[in-house]
Amino acid sequence: MTSVETVTLSADGMTNLIRHIFNAAGANRNEADAIATNLVGANLAGHDSHGVVRVPRYLSWVKAGTVHFARNMDVIIDNENFALVDGNNGFGQVIGQEAVEMGLQKAAKKGASIIGLRRSGHLGRIGHWAEIACKQGFVSIHFVNVSQSMLVAPFGAAERRISTAPVAIGITNPNGEDFILDFATSHVAEGKVLVAARGGKPPPNGALIDGDGNPSTDPLALYGELTAGQVPDPRNGPGALLTMGQHKGSGLALACELLAGALTGSGTTGPGRATHNGMLSIYLKPEILDDGHGFGSAVNDYVEFVRGARPANPAHPVMIPGDPERKTRASRLISGLPLSIGAWDSILEAGAELGLRRETLSNMALRVS
Repeated sequence: MTSVETVTLSADGMTNLIRHIFNAAGANRNEADAIATNLVGANLAGHDSHGVVRVPRYLSWVKAGTVHFARNMDVIIDNENFALVDGNNGFGQVIGQEAVEMGLQKAAKKGASIIGLRRSGHLGRIGHWAEIACKQGFVSIHFVNVSQSMLVAPFGAAERRISTAPVAIGITNPNGEDFILDFATSHVAEGKVLVAARGGKPPPNGALIDGDGNPSTDPLALYGELTAGQVPDPRNGPGALLTMGQHKGSGLALACELLAGALTGSGTTGPGRATHNGMLSIYLKPEILDDGHGFGSAVNDYVEFVRGARPANPAHPVMIPGDPERKTRASRLISGLPLSIGAWDSILEAGAELGLRRETLSNMALRVS
């Protein structure tokens, strides 16, 4: 087993550090706070692939002009239950919040809504948006694609054709803990390979193939050879990610491309570097389908019935989607955020390139060396 050297960071301190970095890069205070809170929130939930490791990449996108500060969504088509909105390549932490709020407002009035979002910057952990909907008492379903982020080989292929194409489903539980299903349709999220490239845990067997279509656990199969200080770009490698569940995951990924990319006008994935997200979201107010059968009780009773199944390993009780994130969040709020030395150094270097002192940034967030 590979031993990974890590640092442990304060969640509040890391939020402040990232806020400072994005302020220095040109974001206003509210936007910098939204980005920082979202990224640290992903680490707190145990989704390190969508967390602070992405700071250098976000900054590289700003520098390249593929994502922009201070942009809001434009409404292209709007009616009582449906809207098509354009994110104008603004930061997804801002654009995503605007789109979700619109969907929830429409569903609150009419019981159901559909929001087609196109050309948003990286939306982060999609389960975050499902959590927001659940907290307000709604069910939500989200299909996402990543235009010009051709990283995944479809089932049976030896080369890339699709994006990591995430799916999230949130089912509010008025009598207990919400059901939050959130996954990339690739075997692992690209960010998990990025964590490995920064000195973290290697990707699992079955997640990658090399340029000849052979199984690989080398992150460089996705990124190509890296020079010192280079921000890893997953388009540069000769290999590809594989889908989860073989043909099933491949089919679901294709559905995401067609729903979130083709239907919204955001564009299906293909060659290029101007990455943006498309997302098709459905919001439901449970009361519109509850004719007195007790939706809340039915959800909670079944959740507890599933959790009560005899575990294969007594040391690991059965969980429902959302439980691992809740467990990790509770633990990391106390113990701090683990981060590989390589990822930590890349964040400090990104700040230094913006004129911020490494020592000052380090003192903000470093908890245990």
